[in-house]
Amino acid sequence: MSDTPWRFLLEKSLNYHRNIREARYLQLATVTQENRPANRSVVFRGFYGDKDCLKFVVDNRSEKVRQIAVHPWAEACWYFTQTREQFRFSGLLNLVQADNADLALKQARQASWQELSNSARLQFAWADPGKPRAEDADFAPPPPPVLEPLANFCLLLLEPMEVDYLNLMGNPQNRYIYSRNDGWSSIEVNP
Repeated sequence: MSDTPWRFLLEKSLNYHRNIREARYLQLATVTQENRPANRSVVFRGFYGDKDCLKFVVDNRSEKVRQIAVHPWAEACWYFTQTREQFRFSGLLNLVQADNADLALKQARQASWQELSNSARLQFAWADPGKPRAEDADFAPPPPPVLEPLANFCLLLLEPMEVDYLNLMGNPQNRYIYSRNDGWSSIEVNP
């Protein structure tokens, strides 16, 4: 377990909400090639090793992959309904594709593929995302291999540089900004 203060709070919230499936969904905003915001919901897939990077999986045929190549900065926002906590992560995205040379990242990509359900893996064999609607048969491909990821499967890591934590319980609420330089520092700010 990490000793990063915000990560402790996040893991505590995740544990509290572990029986609420929707609690694993958060919003990830990137910047388009036209410098416009693009926001979507993604599924949290855990942390990358002992690092504080948040893991997601994406299809390299999707628009967000082209956005990341131009603008690697992103922001994610996560709200937990039961504990009334919001986490905003601002940081850099690292896209781990099939041709990544880093052995540890390649292994993390493969492990992330293997951790997916069969139905989640199958979505990576569907017709190209964002293209005109394909025939129904294009959404019923044979099951992909369990051990080796399809070439279009990518691991996406968000490396937070700043975390804005807001706890809406109490009056007044509590808010902290965690910033990373040589290590993590925090400051309590007005909500």
